[in-house]
Amino acid sequence: ALELIDFKNALEQFQNLVKKMIIQKTKGSSGLYTKDDDEIDYDKFYTTTQTLFGPAVKDQNIQAFFRKIVSNPDEKPEWPEIFGCFLGESDGMSSPSKETMVFLESEKQQITHSVVKRKDLIKGIVKVPLLHFTVTASQRGVLTVFSKQRKSFFSYFFYFHQDTAWITGCDFLPNLKYVVAVTESTVILWDYKPKESQNNGFVIKPMKNCLLCVSTVTTAGHLAKDTILMGDDKGYVYLLTMTSDDFIMKQSKAEKESQFRFMDSESFNMPKRKLHDDWVVKIKYISALKRFASCSTDSVNSFVLDDINRLEDNLPVKEFSVPKGVNAFTYCGKAKIIVTGG
Repeated sequence: ALELIDFKNALEQFQNLVKKMIIQKTKGSSGLYTKDDDEIDYDKFYTTTQTLFGPAVKDQNIQAFFRKIVSNPDEKPEWPEIFGCFLGESDGMSSPSKETMVFLESEKQQITHSVVKRKDLIKGIVKVPLLHFTVTASQRGVLTVFSKQRKSFFSYFFYFHQDTAWITGCDFLPNLKYVVAVTESTVILWDYKPKESQNNGFVIKPMKNCLLCVSTVTTAGHLAKDTILMGDDKGYVYLLTMTSDDFIMKQSKAEKESQFRFMDSESFNMPKRKLHDDWVVKIKYISALKRFASCSTDSVNSFVLDDINRLEDNLPVKEFSVPKGVNAFTYCGKAKIIVTGG
């Protein structure tokens, strides 16, 4: 009972503190308030709140509460927010532990291997659930496979791309078992499997426009074939189908053993269609919908969602416009919605 009385007193003092602060902010914005020693700045608000409630309040909640009052004195926050609790529309007060926690630290796993050097960037991360590994590609040409063989063990392989062009995206070919990456002027197909040599694979070039993104078309029933979607800086979307025979028939000899072999892009039937009037920022095949999706910074043809057959004909495509375009999107199968970010 005594603790309850003490808390009610502390809460009353806190609410008076907030009222006084709101009055000062309101008068200050209208030019009627003159600053004096009694002004409640952040330091004074923080110290008073800590004195009233002690360790029950966290620094980040005090900061958030103070910012809300400063930014909008007319809509003062509810007092439970100072403890990290937020009132819902129907379910009342939510649990502080669930509200403030996003990722539990025990569920995190850190990869300690440094796969990129300074001034390099990771440009693509692809998870391959069936094979229990993750593929990454860096801007300066490091392709890496993290294979989860044990709980805390990751094996990794590198390909240092000798071209001056930067890597712009990557994906995995599930049937041919190759890593695919695109640069500004080439398509890289990396065979990560041979452990005696890391530089095994193929480079398809030249590509006329700058490639910006890549995605694999995941379909069942083609054990020796994979289809690749790519987008470029001129608004074109490409469709490239690779078979195991291509690696034998269309390759040129490498200068040395264990080197990437070159393929002429002209030797492939590579349908393409201009779907956007600006950069194709992201492309993805959504297997649940049996459709591909592409987005662009184009304000008119911002997002396209249609069958891959549309890349080989001139029939209209399903699209919508967003001012200043779409930079990212994702599909949620459970909710059956596509979310875009501009």
